[in-house]
Amino acid sequence: MKKYWTGGLSAVLLLNVLMACGNAPAQTALPKPPEQQNKSEKAVPDHTSRFSDQLGLQPHREETERFIMSKMYGPYGVYTNYQDSGESDTAATGHEVLSESAGLLMRYDVLMNRKDAFQTEWERAKQVFELASGFSYRYSPKQDKKYTINAAVDDLRMIRALYDAGEKFHSAAYTELADTYGKRFSSYNIKGGKLYDFYDDTYKVTNDFVTLCYIDLTTLKRLPIPSTEKETLISSMQKIIEQGYLSDEFPFYETRYHYSTDTYRSEGINTVESLLTILSLSEAGLQKPASIAYLKQQVKAGTLYGKYDKKGRPQNQIQSTAIYAITALIGSALKDADLYGDSIKQMEKYRVTDKDSPLYGGYGDAAANQAFSFDNLMALLAYAH
Repeated sequence: MKKYWTGGLSAVLLLNVLMACGNAPAQTALPKPPEQQNKSEKAVPDHTSRFSDQLGLQPHREETERFIMSKMYGPYGVYTNYQDSGESDTAATGHEVLSESAGLLMRYDVLMNRKDAFQTEWERAKQVFELASGFSYRYSPKQDKKYTINAAVDDLRMIRALYDAGEKFHSAAYTELADTYGKRFSSYNIKGGKLYDFYDDTYKVTNDFVTLCYIDLTTLKRLPIPSTEKETLISSMQKIIEQGYLSDEFPFYETRYHYSTDTYRSEGINTVESLLTILSLSEAGLQKPASIAYLKQQVKAGTLYGKYDKKGRPQNQIQSTAIYAITALIGSALKDADLYGDSIKQMEKYRVTDKDSPLYGGYGDAAANQAFSFDNLMALLAYAH
């Protein structure tokens, strides 16, 4: 029986913060979903050789995209889960939407060279998630509730998508938007050369730690802040990641670093979080050889599990779409075709291939009728590389 890891990253911060109710998005007419507005829009060839194209994965990518846009997309964006809920739990459920999902879809649109779809998704994300200090990490349509806390990793993803859009679409306007939101992000989530996980727009406070997988070095380097401040920020964040390395025997990373006590804390090692840290390092050319060798071995064997102790002993037998999608992204970042291909092979074990299933083409548990945004969007992003 397949087991699934079913969450995105934003739920992590719920363990550490007091959730506060904010103003709901204005009930104005939102843009139509990209698939409705741009039925004839196709990905414009950008002459980039994708690993996925070399492997003939375009039909699978199209099926996954079709599933997301037809079965998991509503007026406010991508549903957290295909299966609906009352949307009143501590973590996002049902047809709630996450800024995490908007940022992932924006990055996908850039990679596929779809300017119109990108613009539509950006307009929707801005209307649904924008706060005075950042982007709300979560919105519940049923509760008419926009949470007044951002998640640094999600804001950085959207800012990165805007920078990438500026380059891909040769648009100074997107670059200017990225700079504007980058400056705002720096004002609230960066203090004294330190990145903080979240800013609470109601209580006007940050937390006192940084989760290592929130440290997107590539995007931090692009923020429009004075060079001396940026050097301090990058140096301190890189040091925090590198000193959070566990060992060559188990080459993953600690979960979070607390500034006030100068200590790392991890309630077990969550594989998705460590993989995102390794991805950030790989994009910056700072990956540990031991980490990549370990991943290549475990991916090939199909033995990457959802959680470990600090000695590398599995704490469960759960595997997931997202785990192998992220290792595929690491393979792409390193131009390692073997790691990418092996990752996709493992990832596609969770693809629903029954044409009679409502989840056909997507990633989820057909028996339980559940499919999660993070799994499906990470798979879509992996297919775009």
